[in-house]
Amino acid sequence: MSKVKMTPSEAIVETLLAEGVDHVSGIVGSAFMDMLDLFPTAGIKFISVRHEQSAAHMEDAYARVTGKCGVVTGQNGPGITNMVTSVAAANMGHTPMVVISPSAGTPTVGWDGFQECDQVSVFRAITKATVRVPHPRRAADCLRTAFRIAYAERGPVLYDIPRDYFYGELEDRILQPHQYRVDRRGCGCLEDLKRAAEILAAAKKPVIISGRGAVDADALDVVKEIAEFLTAPVAVSYLHNDAFYADHPLWVGPIGYMGSKAAMYSLAEADVILAIGTRLSVFGTLPQYDINYFPENAKIIQVDINPRHIARTHPIEVGIIGDAREAGVEILKLLRSEQPGRRPDGARLTGVADRKKKWEEEIVSLAMVDGNPINPRRVLLEMSRVLPPDAIVATDIGNVSSTANSYLKFTKSRKHIAALTFGNTGFAYPAALGAQMGCPEAPVLAIIGDGAWGMSLHEVSTAVEHNLPVIACVFRNMAWCAEKKNQVDFYNNRFIGVDIPNPESFVPAAKAMGAEGMRIERAGDVAEAILEAIKSRKPYVLEFVVDGTQLAPPFRRDALALPTRLLPKYAHLDHRNW
Repeated sequence: MSKVKMTPSEAIVETLLAEGVDHVSGIVGSAFMDMLDLFPTAGIKFISVRHEQSAAHMEDAYARVTGKCGVVTGQNGPGITNMVTSVAAANMGHTPMVVISPSAGTPTVGWDGFQECDQVSVFRAITKATVRVPHPRRAADCLRTAFRIAYAERGPVLYDIPRDYFYGELEDRILQPHQYRVDRRGCGCLEDLKRAAEILAAAKKPVIISGRGAVDADALDVVKEIAEFLTAPVAVSYLHNDAFYADHPLWVGPIGYMGSKAAMYSLAEADVILAIGTRLSVFGTLPQYDINYFPENAKIIQVDINPRHIARTHPIEVGIIGDAREAGVEILKLLRSEQPGRRPDGARLTGVADRKKKWEEEIVSLAMVDGNPINPRRVLLEMSRVLPPDAIVATDIGNVSSTANSYLKFTKSRKHIAALTFGNTGFAYPAALGAQMGCPEAPVLAIIGDGAWGMSLHEVSTAVEHNLPVIACVFRNMAWCAEKKNQVDFYNNRFIGVDIPNPESFVPAAKAMGAEGMRIERAGDVAEAILEAIKSRKPYVLEFVVDGTQLAPPFRRDALALPTRLLPKYAHLDHRNW
């Protein structure tokens, strides 16, 4: 294909089309209006949100459920800086994204002009790369680079283009993605794979940890076959409850905060761990429930696409840099050739089933304790019982959202969209909107505390505008309850900044924005309300009035200490004087 004459805006739009981009999220701004003007003719929909932070959360979730890179844009200066939190979240979550970032026009740079900001410096630490367009003729080339890095390094890339560079004339070719980036990664070093298979074959109590990389690589079937061959329990990494099939006999549930004791006790006795598609984050492997479950002496085989994550947090026996599926296929082949007659371990299967039964009984028992008016765990339990198999659930951060880690079970991948380790409130609802865009037919729910809801309820208007039938499950407990629990345990019930004097109900606000709404105050009504909202196929806000005194354990016990006071005026606050 020969080069053709076009404007930089046309080159950008045609490159987006080559990448299969059918929509871009953000808020309109004059800086990129020349590009925006082309969208309708090109067939690209502009998804207008109410706050730019929501746009990147939406595209984060869209990418997670589809595997396609999300794209956002906004006005130079405040429009782009409004995305800092959500881009940082996507970066921590390893989600490919391109931020089309118009910046101040080149004739005025350095004059502190209207809406001027050095966006490249702001985003450098929270993206995989910042790509600055050095000349209008490089508009398409630099955008290709942004997509190449976003997919290769699994994270957001800032594509920064001075606002005057959308205009002009250039000659270029519009390349197809296979001409400038490679998606397949391979299985890793064959020698390392062989060593991994030997260690796994000799293991007495192997355990698998399946993570986000297994989801992204569509590797769950391969993980299942390895698990069945080894009779190895499969735990899922923190906040990736969809990284293995919850209806499989070897599934033991999630690790990390409010995870599964069945998973933790299984790991505690492991002599070999196959960590596939997971970085084994420090926070996701901390002791929980007073169980120091991550074994210090187990041999770890870690498979990750990013060499930076290999042995970053835990010493390993074998590290494999490769695609989770490709590496898994090779490990399975080698295991089968190593032990062709291996049979399932019936005693181990029985032990796994017993552990799961005990854990299920424990969390059901905790949920059935009466609350005033509803125990928040009861809502989560009823939700887990009625969700259809194709439902997608986005979870925020906070006391109730984190407790959901105990209850959410998925039999399909790409169904759990969590805030992950960046841990910002206000994530779940816009993320649910993005997931709904990626999977229009699926029921999509968001689990949100009323604190986080205050940061995202304005996007109900976005759901109504774009006909996204997302169900917001708002847990009304009138407090920032994760922090309230810290003040209970560490500050002698001195509550400062944790109470939220909400309006009488969120339902009228939802209806005023064009959505449906329902307030639930009885535990017996929870399941029916959820099913009715799913059936409606309309934007819906379910307000669950839950007990604000039934709190989960501290989120970060490792990061807090009882207060010591040295100045006399604060002596009464010292824990030794309580």
